[in-house]
Amino acid sequence: MLEGNRVSRISVRGFAVASATAVTTVGAVVGGVASAGEQNGSSDPIEATAADSTLLADIPAGQQAVAQGASLTQQADVQSTAADAEAKKSAEESARKQAAKDAQAKKAAADKAAAEKLAKEREEKEQKEVASRSAQRDSVDIPQKASYTIAETQAMARQMMAGDQFQCFSNIVDHESGWNYKATNASSGAYGLVQALPGSKMASAGADWQTNPATQIKWGLNYMNERYDSPCGAWDFWQANHWY
Repeated sequence: MLEGNRVSRISVRGFAVASATAVTTVGAVVGGVASAGEQNGSSDPIEATAADSTLLADIPAGQQAVAQGASLTQQADVQSTAADAEAKKSAEESARKQAAKDAQAKKAAADKAAAEKLAKEREEKEQKEVASRSAQRDSVDIPQKASYTIAETQAMARQMMAGDQFQCFSNIVDHESGWNYKATNASSGAYGLVQALPGSKMASAGADWQTNPATQIKWGLNYMNERYDSPCGAWDFWQANHWY
């Protein structure tokens, strides 16, 4: 055999045929061997096996490389397909998590906006109620008299405040002055229906604060609304502390 045509010999048992080309080549060689054995009339198993090993091992190195290359290519394709599937699965999971996060953020923003709107509406309503009470007090026409009975003074108060607040206002006045608009506390100097201390504070509601129950009621309502939100808020505080 010439040097340039020399081929590498390998054990057929150690060679894994991975391509169609290699399989075809091996099949052709085996077939040739079988035919040769029959023509030579050899029936010795040992000789046949030896011949098979010799002839099948004479596979050119180039075909071995083709078989190995095909195997590596197949492995690379499998790995690439698996990697693509994993990447797709990861992308879908990330998208799902982001969608859930976005939905949660959107809901939180909507809840916050609704709460802010409700608070604003409540504040506007309270402001309107305060303005309405103030307008109602200012619009009450109380005739000027030299003196007023308790019934007359209470009638004034009913006209100057919301109906659900009168009883709370009345409870405080009952304890503070007994509805005597000229009541004076000798020790502290508190004066009038709501016992303003000092009494001169009520001048902000009218110069006739000493003689006009309506002026005292107006001042007392402003004080209770500003400090306790309402006469009933003032009454709650009074019951807990016995002053307001």
